[in-house]
Amino acid sequence: MVSPVRRCSRTACGRPAVATLTYVYADSTAVLGPLATHAEPHCYDLCAEHSERLTAPRGWEVVRLLDSSAPARPSGDDLEALADAVREAARPQERSAGGAGRGADPMEVARRGHLRVLRSPDN
Repeated sequence: MVSPVRRCSRTACGRPAVATLTYVYADSTAVLGPLATHAEPHCYDLCAEHSERLTAPRGWEVVRLLDSSAPARPSGDDLEALADAVREAARPQERSAGGAGRGADPMEVARRGHLRVLRSPDN
């Protein structure tokens, strides 16, 4: 019986394949992309560990194609934007003498940082 799950092509590795490796010999390039829909004769299926550790011979280039279905990892810009938002939320809010600033929501009872306490619509 043949398993429907494709396995890593590396010797002695039985983990499920998650990526497909192909070589473009004319350009001295190794292309690592999402798992191909069908097993191809001159391609290699790799598990997550072996695809992460893949290196190419000296003088060759490795091109890693992103899998659009995979969740994107946060970039440095994403983390910086998150840190800025947290800092902004932590700053004390300036309040006018009347207790409510211009354009304040009449349903708003109190505010702490970026969080608001609203009146119940029944009251």
